[in-house]
Amino acid sequence: MKKIIVVLSLVAFAGSAFAADVIEMKRGVKFNHKAHQANVSGGCKVCHEKGPGKIEGFGKDLAHGKACKACHVEMKKGPTSCKDCHKP
Repeated sequence: MKKIIVVLSLVAFAGSAFAADVIEMKRGVKFNHKAHQANVSGGCKVCHEKGPGKIEGFGKDLAHGKACKACHVEMKKGPTSCKDCHKP
Protein backbone atom coordinates (compact mmCIF):
# COMPACT_ATOMS: atom_id res chain seq x y z
CA MET A 1 0.00 0.00 0.00
CA LYS A 2 2.84 2.43 0.80
CA LYS A 3 4.36 1.85 -2.64
CA ILE A 4 1.09 2.80 -4.33
CA ILE A 5 0.86 6.03 -2.31
CA VAL A 6 4.46 6.93 -3.15
CA VAL A 7 3.94 6.28 -6.86
CA LEU A 8 0.72 8.31 -6.94
CA SER A 9 2.43 11.18 -5.13
CA LEU A 10 5.31 11.17 -7.61
CA VAL A 11 2.93 11.21 -10.57
CA ALA A 12 0.90 14.05 -9.07
CA PHE A 13 3.95 16.30 -8.66
CA ALA A 14 5.86 15.24 -11.79
CA GLY A 15 4.37 18.04 -13.88
CA SER A 16 5.93 20.79 -11.80
CA ALA A 17 9.24 18.96 -11.57
CA PHE A 18 9.61 18.66 -15.35
CA ALA A 19 8.15 22.01 -16.38
CA ALA A 20 10.48 24.25 -18.36
CA ASP A 21 11.84 27.33 -16.60
CA VAL A 22 11.12 29.66 -19.53
CA ILE A 23 8.65 28.83 -22.28
CA GLU A 24 8.96 30.59 -25.63
CA MET A 25 5.53 31.31 -27.04
CA LYS A 26 4.27 32.93 -30.25
CA ARG A 27 5.05 36.52 -31.26
CA GLY A 28 8.17 36.93 -29.11
CA VAL A 29 6.48 36.22 -25.78
CA LYS A 30 8.63 34.47 -23.19
CA PHE A 31 6.81 33.04 -20.18
CA ASN A 32 8.84 32.44 -17.02
CA HIS A 33 7.11 29.33 -15.69
CA LYS A 34 9.45 28.93 -12.72
CA ALA A 35 8.76 32.48 -11.49
CA HIS A 36 5.00 31.92 -11.76
CA GLN A 37 5.23 28.65 -9.82
CA ALA A 38 7.01 30.45 -7.02
CA ASN A 39 4.73 33.51 -6.93
CA VAL A 40 1.21 32.26 -7.67
CA SER A 41 -0.71 31.29 -4.58
CA GLY A 42 -3.18 28.48 -5.14
CA GLY A 43 -0.77 26.22 -6.96
CA CYS A 44 -0.86 24.81 -10.47
CA LYS A 45 -4.66 24.66 -10.62
CA VAL A 46 -4.86 28.45 -10.85
CA CYS A 47 -3.78 28.13 -14.51
CA HIS A 48 -3.98 24.39 -15.16
CA GLU A 49 -7.57 23.64 -14.15
CA LYS A 50 -7.48 20.11 -15.57
CA GLY A 51 -4.03 19.15 -14.32
CA PRO A 52 -0.44 19.60 -15.51
CA GLY A 53 0.33 20.33 -19.13
CA LYS A 54 -1.05 22.80 -21.61
CA ILE A 55 -3.77 25.23 -20.61
CA GLU A 56 -7.03 24.28 -22.33
CA GLY A 57 -8.25 26.98 -24.68
CA PHE A 58 -5.10 29.06 -24.27
CA GLY A 59 -4.74 31.70 -26.94
CA LYS A 60 -4.97 35.44 -27.48
CA ASP A 61 -8.31 35.88 -25.69
CA LEU A 62 -7.24 33.98 -22.58
CA ALA A 63 -3.82 35.64 -22.41
CA HIS A 64 -5.12 39.16 -22.96
CA GLY A 65 -8.25 38.91 -20.87
CA LYS A 66 -9.28 36.19 -18.49
CA ALA A 67 -5.93 34.80 -17.40
CA CYS A 68 -2.54 36.43 -17.80
CA LYS A 69 -3.24 40.15 -18.13
CA ALA A 70 -6.20 40.09 -15.74
CA CYS A 71 -4.09 38.41 -13.06
CA HIS A 72 -1.24 40.89 -13.56
CA VAL A 73 -3.64 43.83 -13.25
CA GLU A 74 -5.31 42.37 -10.16
CA MET A 75 -2.00 41.61 -8.43
CA LYS A 76 -0.45 44.89 -9.61
CA LYS A 77 2.54 42.84 -10.70
CA GLY A 78 3.83 41.73 -14.09
CA PRO A 79 3.48 43.03 -17.63
CA THR A 80 0.21 44.60 -18.74
CA SER A 81 1.02 46.44 -21.98
CA CYS A 82 1.69 44.97 -25.42
CA LYS A 83 5.40 45.84 -25.52
CA ASP A 84 5.97 44.33 -22.07
CA CYS A 85 5.26 40.83 -23.42
CA HIS A 86 5.72 41.11 -27.19
CA LYS A 87 9.43 41.72 -27.74
CA PRO A 88 10.71 42.04 -31.33
